[in-house]
This record gives sequence, C-alpha cells and structure tokens, in this order.
Amino acid sequence: MKEYFTIGEISKLFHVKIATLRYYDEIGILRPEFIDEKTNYRYYSTQQFERLNSIKYLRALDVPISRIRDFFDSREIDALVEMLKKQQEEVSQKKKELEIIERKISRRLMQIEDAVCTEIDTISEVNLPEMHIAYLRQKYTLGEDIEFPITELRNSFGINEEIFLGKIGISISAADLKAQKFDTYSSVFLVLEEEDKIASSASMLPARGYLRIRFKGTHLDAAHYYKKLLLYMKHHQYQLVDDAIEITLIDYGITNDLDKYVTEILLPYTRI
Repeated sequence: MKEYFTIGEISKLFHVKIATLRYYDEIGILRPEFIDEKTNYRYYSTQQFERLNSIKYLRALDVPISRIRDFFDSREIDALVEMLKKQQEEVSQKKKELEIIERKISRRLMQIEDAVCTEIDTISEVNLPEMHIAYLRQKYTLGEDIEFPITELRNSFGINEEIFLGKIGISISAADLKAQKFDTYSSVFLVLEEEDKIASSASMLPARGYLRIRFKGTHLDAAHYYKKLLLYMKHHQYQLVDDAIEITLIDYGITNDLDKYVTEILLPYTRI
C-alpha cells in the first residue's frame, strides 16, 4: 500500500488546489511529512489524511482559518465545541441578514412589476398603510441635484446603502399646492422598510386615503399632473389635508430609457 503522496496527488485525491495546500503549509496547519532535498517535492503521508479531512470539514462550515489553526494548537474537545458554537452563532446571524436582503429584493421586484404594469394618467383612490420615513425638511427646487440630501439622510439614519432598496420621495407643501406653486418641494424623504432600523427621529405618515396618479416622466414633468389632481379634487368634492407625496417608481437607477420612467403623485384627502 502506498504510504506517501506528492502534493499533486493529494490535490487530486482531496479536490484541494495545490495553491491551497501550499498555503496550509505556510501557515502551519498542514505541513508535508517531508520535503525531498534534491527535488524540493512535498510528500504527505496517509496519517495526514484525517487532518486534511478535518480541515476540509471545518472550511465547509465556513470556519475561519485562524480558528482552525487555534484548534489544532490545542486539539481539545472543549475547544472544538466552543469553535463550532461560535460558528453556529455567526451562521445564524448571516442567515438573518440574507433573509432581510431576500425580502428587500422580493419587495423591490414587486414594486417594479407594479410600476411597469400600472395604469398611466388615471386618477384613483388608494388606501395606504402607515409609512415610516426618514425625513429631511429641506427645500428642493426642480433641477437641483437630489443625491446629496439623500446621502445625508442615509448617513444620519444609519441606513445601509449597500442594500437599501426603499423608495425616495419628495413633497410639496399643502400651502404651495393650493397656491398652484409646483416648482419648489418642501422636503426630501426615504420610505423606510420594516427591516430598516427605525431611529427615534424618524417620522410616520398615518394610514389614510390618497388620490393617486402615475405618469410617464420625472419630477420635471409633474406640474401638469398636480393641476389635474387638484382640478379633480375640486370637481368631485375632495379636500386636501396634507402635503403631497411624489415618488419615482422607475428612473435612471433602473433604466436608461426615458420613455419608461414612471412617477407617482399621492394627495392625501378627506371627503367634503
């Protein structure tokens, strides 16, 4: 029976890259049984198979190399149990984080599908649940760069922008709407999702009814649709009760095709 194996043979037997085996040698968790002084070939013995299998097992559990090295330094049952429990806790935390990301992606896909398939230029009544928002009451004029205040908002509320998939909105005050002023917005805000850490300084929009219209275009095209909504309110006995909500559902973050942009306007109302 063969007792010694070259690094290439070990690589094939255990499906481990040669570079990885050399790294294990370098950091001291799996050194060759001996190295031929003339050829400089590394040779491993069958007695090292169990150790390599242990390393592969622990790496399959995503245990860091540093912890594997510490374990081999002690080779105690308690050390192994402690290491596996710690790894179990970290895997559980990663699982929770991935579930959050999965929910955010699913929600975003539904939002995009809803925006793509929506009725355009049609006024309808909608009842929306309460919304938590990260709110920056800061005037914004059409044409100004909106990304800087959005970045400020994310930083101030500790929102993880790498996985942030929420809606960005702006609003026109009720006073400006009644005065037919549609070029200046009173605030920029982010609609927070249930998985986001909601700071005590976050605001809440109550559950209520809105008149909604969606249109092809951006904030620059919105004035016509505000006028249309206000006229509809007047003729159908609605009363505006708060600031407008304007949200881009599809914009440059999703497509380069301007014809596919979709923006939503919501006017909170009560019936007269």
